Amino acid sequence: MEEKYSYRSGQHRLVIENREHLEITGVLHVDSFDDEEIIMETELGLLAVRGEKMHIKHLNLDEGEISIDGFLLELAYAENKQARERGKSFLERLFR
Repeated sequence: MEEKYSYRSGQHRLVIENREHLEITGVLHVDSFDDEEIIMETELGLLAVRGEKMHIKHLNLDEGEISIDGFLLELAYAENKQARERGKSFLERLFR
């Protein structure tokens, strides 16, 4: 049985099926969306998903999940400082 992750467990996961379906966990907020671009904040920074005829099939921010259908062309992260700092140990952040 496949284990489900949610952003509450600190996991961020992307699953792409045939460039037509995308499932993402670790979603904190959806900033904007239309049929060509969806921009969201994730546990690991901002994520832009670009494609054609895209629509949000499922969205549950309490669980940090989104499901997107459409033809996927590009996924791009814009890493923010907070996401980088989260991956560092306490001593690395203290003595930077």
